Amino acid sequence: MWIQVRTMDGKETHRVDSLSKLTKVDELRLKITELFNVEPERQRLFYRGKQMEDGHTIFDYNVGLNDIVQLLVRQKMPSVDVIKSKDKEAELSDSDSGCGSTQSESDKNSTHGEVEGQAAGTSAQANTPELVDLGFGFYKINELVDARDLNMGAWFEAQIMNVTKTPKTPIEEAAEAKSAEDEILYHVKYEDYPENGVIPLLAKDVRPRARTLYQWHQLEPGMIVMVNYNPDDPKERGYWYDAEIQRRRETRTVREIYAKIILGDAGDSLNDCRIKFLTEIYKIEEPGSLGDAPAGSESPLKRSNGPECKHCKDDPDKNCRWCNCHICGIKQDPDKQLLCDECDMAYHTYCLDPPITSIPEDEDWYCPGCRNDTSEVVLAGEKLKESKKKAKMASASSSSQRDWGKGMACVGRTKQCTIVPSNHYGPIPGIPVGSLWKFRVQVSESGVHRPHVAGIHGRSNDGAYSLVLAGGYEDDVDDGNEFTYTGSGGRDLSGNKRTAEQSCDQTLTHMNRALALNCNVPVNDKNGAESRSWKQGKPVRVVRSCKGRKHSKYSPEEGNRYDGIYKIVKYWPDKGKSGFLVWRYLLKRDDDEPAPWTRDGKDRIKKLGLTMQYPAGYQKEKENKNEAEEAAAAAATPSKAKRKRKSQGNESSKTSPAKNPKKVKVEVYKLSQEQKALIKNDKPNKKLWDEAMESLSLGPKFLNKVEEVFLCICCQEVVYQPITTECQHNVCRECLQRSFKAEVYTCPACRHDLGKNNSMTINKSLQDILNQFFPGYSNGR
Repeated sequence: MWIQVRTMDGKETHRVDSLSKLTKVDELRLKITELFNVEPERQRLFYRGKQMEDGHTIFDYNVGLNDIVQLLVRQKMPSVDVIKSKDKEAELSDSDSGCGSTQSESDKNSTHGEVEGQAAGTSAQANTPELVDLGFGFYKINELVDARDLNMGAWFEAQIMNVTKTPKTPIEEAAEAKSAEDEILYHVKYEDYPENGVIPLLAKDVRPRARTLYQWHQLEPGMIVMVNYNPDDPKERGYWYDAEIQRRRETRTVREIYAKIILGDAGDSLNDCRIKFLTEIYKIEEPGSLGDAPAGSESPLKRSNGPECKHCKDDPDKNCRWCNCHICGIKQDPDKQLLCDECDMAYHTYCLDPPITSIPEDEDWYCPGCRNDTSEVVLAGEKLKESKKKAKMASASSSSQRDWGKGMACVGRTKQCTIVPSNHYGPIPGIPVGSLWKFRVQVSESGVHRPHVAGIHGRSNDGAYSLVLAGGYEDDVDDGNEFTYTGSGGRDLSGNKRTAEQSCDQTLTHMNRALALNCNVPVNDKNGAESRSWKQGKPVRVVRSCKGRKHSKYSPEEGNRYDGIYKIVKYWPDKGKSGFLVWRYLLKRDDDEPAPWTRDGKDRIKKLGLTMQYPAGYQKEKENKNEAEEAAAAAATPSKAKRKRKSQGNESSKTSPAKNPKKVKVEVYKLSQEQKALIKNDKPNKKLWDEAMESLSLGPKFLNKVEEVFLCICCQEVVYQPITTECQHNVCRECLQRSFKAEVYTCPACRHDLGKNNSMTINKSLQDILNQFFPGYSNGR
């Protein structure tokens, strides 16, 4: 496998080849030294935020194929002359101490000023119980009032902390219509929420503390009163709002009042709200209406808001694990309770296991459920710790020194096929017969055959979806349009082996049973069975690997090739060449596309422009490497290189016409009449279809363009149950519903307002055509 190493500034990137998952970081540094000319001790390597340390393998850091490792080069430290002169040392120490004393004195002065200011503020707060009249405004400093919360529109008990006038512009000074009271700001502090600090409010948002309770007989429709109401749960106690009584209902046993709740000055309101707390309806006091009542005196009854705890309703006699100790729930010793900085739950110090005797001095404290295991946390400068997951793997306890190899079997997928589900039978849309891939991992990424190493992909209770002919068993017989395939199992693969000799009998279980289920006949695990109508069986995608070239002339010379759909004719147990029992399967080709080894198949491959597919960056880097080797060889033997260049020049002059062969025109992707009609019916997406239809000349790659054009911006997959918005974007209905549930009523692509009551009508024409192009892609969504 290979990875990329890039400098932090992004200016230099090199590919490091011939790596294994068990390559040590130390060995990687040596390879980087050759490419970047940076000594190992000056290299700092980072992958996904982790610094790679010597002694670990790249597998420990989960580095995958073609992943990027960042290189930070340490600067060379200049040699520093050591000061040996005692006089210089004394001089430096004197200057340092002088600076320190100066700084210390300034710090002391500033600290002294702060302490004096704090003391003055504290004494001022402690000695201001009396009201202070500034000579303007209806309210005085320290007077108790009701203040409105501008966000909620509810009224809360507060205290006037200061009264100021708003600065006026010359235009405002000339305007006479503006009242004097509108120019005054009242700075209030909410009694129950001192953490909010001091809030400046206008006169319309401040009024005298409510004192007068209405009796039932005094309440009439049309009155504006202050009531307690909870908009989220009307049956529970909430906050205090202004309300207009709409109707009153009284029977022998029931008294009810319905009112319109006024939510501030913006005009928002809640109509026909039933008021639950009828004995707590207050009169709205006007400025100066308190008469002889002493200014600043408290209300006779302290108004109660909704309970802080919804579980126990703030009942002091009821244990609650949500608003008190999360372990015992007993409402006592609040001074011995610790609050978790992660989950905000409280814990008594003596309820913890083990209990602690005092409050910790650390600023942050985490409960046992939120605290991370310190043994797993990698601190700055520490090496990577052993992974618990990898410690359970067989390789962790194996005494073998065998490497896993430098091939592609263990690199892992970089992308995944999502246009069909993993249990899809039949061909994959957009992948014609004759498609070639350099490595098996690419075959997995395409969805044709998902396992990296295993020869059969299937489920023992469902069937087999695909298989690979790689010449792994000596009993295989390949005749092109039909072949005899040997089942899996019967080999001892312990010790991390990929293959081994047959050592025991095979059984009709697991993948062998999955293949048998594809045959159009009931499963017989003793003698096997033969289908009377083999074409009615389940299809199997077949891939031939170049590894089978030694046994079959139908295998490709390089890479892995998709050869189409085969079906199982029969299966039976047989004694293999190894002397052990094996299960054998006869498969016949049943595909409308011509086989790739036939003349028609080869012509079709040329028309479709099918060539070997390589991983991203593989071919370019290989060419660069070959050029570098040739340049090195030329530098080593100039005379031979000169003759070689001359001969190459003669050859190139002779074969110049062949160097730029005529490009074969790729066969245009053909749409059926039904598909053309569905595309024509999808009028809202006409512009998108016009863009996609331009790619018909690319052959099978047309489906890649369709997948790109109709990709949901939320889930990044082909849209399912598509909603075509007014702004000409397509989103999955489930994705849009999730967005609306989060109270986001705009298009996920362009933020166009879709309206809160959007009908979310599915674009049926688009859904039908996508089902034509990608059959089964909606399974499991």
